[in-house]
Amino acid sequence: MTGLRDATIRQKIEAGDIVIEPYDPALVQPASLDLRLDNQFLRFESHSVDAVDPYERADITRPVTVSPGDAFVLHPNQFVLASTFECVTLPADILGRVEGKSSLGRLALLVHSTAGFIDPGFTGHITLELLNVLGVSVKLWPGMTVAQLSFSHLDGPAEQPYGGGQLGSKYSGQRGPTASRYYRNRRPDPATLFAS
Repeated sequence: MTGLRDATIRQKIEAGDIVIEPYDPALVQPASLDLRLDNQFLRFESHSVDAVDPYERADITRPVTVSPGDAFVLHPNQFVLASTFECVTLPADILGRVEGKSSLGRLALLVHSTAGFIDPGFTGHITLELLNVLGVSVKLWPGMTVAQLSFSHLDGPAEQPYGGGQLGSKYSGQRGPTASRYYRNRRPDPATLFAS
């Protein structure tokens, strides 16, 4: 895989190979594209359950929409799902990686805990996993640059790009922060899995 530089990122966006909506050329960095924070969040309200089973649908989030000019206040040790303002569409031969902005990391704001990989063929808004590990609250302003997306060129197009149907692409076309859809996976059969 080869990472894309600024000039190549601009060329691929202008040619429509990578689609960023809305696109602001000023957000192109030397080897990535800055992504802005949307005004929609999913706040976890897990006090009503004792445990979460990933194989069962759990209603443990509540949507929050921030009004224009207001900030979302992320309290110490609070975890929320957020979303990029930009909708991203990748072709079958390019993958993306989301990383937090280093300036926000220096304020103890973690932008994603595990979900930084964007498959070739993905289209949608990118869900961000925000965690405040600072001892005080952090204000999150819609429209602020919150993450950066780097691109890598594969050695050829993926045979089954994300969203192609056969893979059960659970988050294709997502708009706004999207809660876990792990419950759509098939639970493994222990008798088969651990058979001797």
